[in-house]
Amino acid sequence: MARSQEATITDAERPGPSEQLWSVFEFARRYRLAKREENRLLMLYGPTASLHVLLANAQRHSLIS
Repeated sequence: MARSQEATITDAERPGPSEQLWSVFEFARRYRLAKREENRLLMLYGPTASLHVLLANAQRHSLIS
């Protein structure tokens, strides 16, 4: 019985949940980032980036001073 090429991928080679690519626009909307911060992330990473990278580099400014 022949195995498909997809079946030969090991679990170590599959991207984890933090390695999945996210739209920077969707990330900014979901995490309520300011437009300025969204534009900064777009300039750094382009339209998509891994969730891990976005979470590590996004900056939210406090609404309470």
